[in-house]
Amino acid sequence: MSEYDETIRRATEKLKEPVRINPSLNARVMAEVNRLPAYSRDESAVKSVWRWFQSPRTVRISPLGGLAAVAAFGLVVFLGVRGRNETSLVDTRMAMAGANAIPVIQFVLVAPDAGTVALVGDFNDWDTTATPLMRGVGDGVWSVTVPLSPGRYRYSFLVDGTTWLRDPQAARTVEDEFGRPNSVLTIGGA
Repeated sequence: MSEYDETIRRATEKLKEPVRINPSLNARVMAEVNRLPAYSRDESAVKSVWRWFQSPRTVRISPLGGLAAVAAFGLVVFLGVRGRNETSLVDTRMAMAGANAIPVIQFVLVAPDAGTVALVGDFNDWDTTATPLMRGVGDGVWSVTVPLSPGRYRYSFLVDGTTWLRDPQAARTVEDEFGRPNSVLTIGGA
């Protein structure tokens, strides 16, 4: 085993070690969650996910899991801001990376009962095998990142190869010519 491989192995082992989090963090987070208004949509899947987020639990997180949680939180913030102003964060990221940079967009779906989830859309010719989402360890959150040039894209999630779902976080949705729900993502240019 080379020195490089050994360094990588040791770093990986270190990242897998659990990190102790201040016990009061759970209480503070749950207090904030309980202050939020109840979700009032009729979709039972959304209600059950919301109830899951509201129920108290003990959380142990490794550094790698913590990094994933921070990334997921950042995505939630990004999607919330994008709903108010679709292109502002993408434009800022492109400006910071340079005029020719292609932004990388993360797509996320909470589907705890799903066996597989795929992202299909204009950008991959609606190929159901081209862009599979990866499931987070034990959490039912599926995600994938896709580099997308500025433009307007229609897309959907395909769950277990049979169920087409629009993105619940998308600001705009349309139905395609087959009556399937599609979400719309617009990425602004630099």
